[in-house]
Amino acid sequence: MNVFDIIGPVMIGPSSSHTAGAARIGRMARHLLGEPVVKAHVLLAGSFASTYRGHGTDRAIMAGIMNMKPDDKRIRNSLEIAREKGIDFAMEPGEIENCHPNTARISLVGETGKKLVMQASSVGGGNIMITEINGLRVDISGQYLTLVVVHKDVPGMIAIVTTAMAENGMNIFNFTLSRDKKGGTAVMTIEVDGEVGESINGIISKLPNVSSSTLIKPL
Repeated sequence: MNVFDIIGPVMIGPSSSHTAGAARIGRMARHLLGEPVVKAHVLLAGSFASTYRGHGTDRAIMAGIMNMKPDDKRIRNSLEIAREKGIDFAMEPGEIENCHPNTARISLVGETGKKLVMQASSVGGGNIMITEINGLRVDISGQYLTLVVVHKDVPGMIAIVTTAMAENGMNIFNFTLSRDKKGGTAVMTIEVDGEVGESINGIISKLPNVSSSTLIKPL
């Protein structure tokens, strides 16, 4: 059992799902983007859509997008801070089909023009689950060291990537793969044991047919 399930997260209130989990969702999106955000659009679904102002979900997600942790006291003023930083942002309630009740779809643009669309849910106790990155299905909890590898869907890619990981002392304990179409874009989500340096991103990014590699540390 995870410690979150016993005592809950250290956080700014009022809700572990609507504030702590929401802040972690925003922060995970920021880490996947990999650079400061200049524009953000957040679609809120389910109970997020109906209670986001009262529970501070909008402030929590925006705080996470600015890389604030769930216990950061600045969360209460995050919208004002975002405006001061010149971030163009919008929060919009709406519907997302077949999603968890506490779900957000976050679209970000970074300072270099890099873009990201991430869908994630707050599943209770401050825990989250990322279910889509740029339209591709993933399964990322954010509780473990995770490598996200975007690549062309060609034969042998799993062997190429996992061999490089083994050569660098990485032990895989969970692996998922999805693609948009045969021969199109695919994404590997790989959870690993132990400590891994950021240099692995450079190693894997240079492999044939790999578009990007992102190492996500537990947030």
